[in-house]
Amino acid sequence: MYLRLALRNLSSKTRRIIPTSSSSASCFSKSLPEIHHRPPSLLLPKVFGGVDTSYGNAHSFHSFRFQGGSSLVEEPTDPFSLVADELSLIGNRLREMVVAEVPKLASAAEYFFKMGVEGKRFRPTVLLLMASALNVSLPGSVPDAVANFSNELRTRQQCIAEITEMIHVASLLHDDVLDDADTRRGVRSLNFLMGNKVSVCVLAGDFLLSRACVALASLKNTEVVTLLATVVEHLVTGETMQMASTSEQRCSMDQYMQKTYYKTASLIANSCKAIALLAGQATDVAMLAYNYGRNLGLAYQLIDDVLDFTGTSASLGKGSLSDIRHGIITAPMLFAIEEFPQLQEVINRGFNDPADVDLALEYLGKSRGIERAKELATEHANLAASAINSLPESDDDNVRISRRALVDLTNIVITRKK
Repeated sequence: MYLRLALRNLSSKTRRIIPTSSSSASCFSKSLPEIHHRPPSLLLPKVFGGVDTSYGNAHSFHSFRFQGGSSLVEEPTDPFSLVADELSLIGNRLREMVVAEVPKLASAAEYFFKMGVEGKRFRPTVLLLMASALNVSLPGSVPDAVANFSNELRTRQQCIAEITEMIHVASLLHDDVLDDADTRRGVRSLNFLMGNKVSVCVLAGDFLLSRACVALASLKNTEVVTLLATVVEHLVTGETMQMASTSEQRCSMDQYMQKTYYKTASLIANSCKAIALLAGQATDVAMLAYNYGRNLGLAYQLIDDVLDFTGTSASLGKGSLSDIRHGIITAPMLFAIEEFPQLQEVINRGFNDPADVDLALEYLGKSRGIERAKELATEHANLAASAINSLPESDDDNVRISRRALVDLTNIVITRKK
């Protein structure tokens, strides 16, 4: 109990985004796709309307309004509220899309799309904001056709958000079977409700993937189809890496970061790139969208792995310490090994003995593993913000608001408690 409390107290020390160093991530860059970014001095958010909007405050979201003329003034808002109506629309469409002829399959497939179980819809929010952030006039655009094109484009980009959420939920269903999880998003997992009937849960996930494929084919864009098909391949590869890794691989930071990219970041990164490609953006802009999603996804998972040690089951919506109990070694523990090499011997024993779990937590509590994992998450959050700040300039207020919201999301990701 003392160790858990100590870890939670440690987690509260990093509430603000902190300066980052290049040392934390330098050893991972070789195995992951290249990051295009500006020098460190330019990683902070831009200043809009003469007001410094750097994200030191975890609750300092921003929006814009006109006041006494044409000047823009910032006021607090929530990035999720900017696309709330579209999220509701997408939620309704998803519930319609997962209807199946077989009642049991339909019930299983729609479980995580029901009202109250659907979650925050983080990924669709990112994609809808990215769509707005890239809503700029392209060279050679015909003014009379802009309105019709914008409506059609937005529908297609909403479709990407729907496909991404179906792929994500399918991966959750499969993960819960592999992990034998009892809870997910604060409710009973589908695997638990079905009485651990693996076949139904796996088939429900497969059904969602098939629905996603049908929706993807309707876009008739070969490059986008390739991107999201690659995501599914990455999900399978990442899960296999986690299941079949050797003791040496489990304690490798390179292996951990590659697996994290495959299992979490690839979906957000390639979906953001798909949004840009549908909008007809140039390759460099599409890569900035990709780099935003990639770094946001890595930051998200790093914080998830921190919360597995510092959060509670109630706040996480699932059991805490679930990773280590399943023998999954994540960033906080990997950093702790660097300070206490003898920890690797404990890890190699496999955590079948609860005393080894307690011993590993004791080493973690003595180390800077939690702090260093947060620092690495912050570094990736800053790189995501840098990608948004590197997008072509725009005078469109809605574009600027959406870009500001995307930067604010990087702060939300690394300061969240669940």
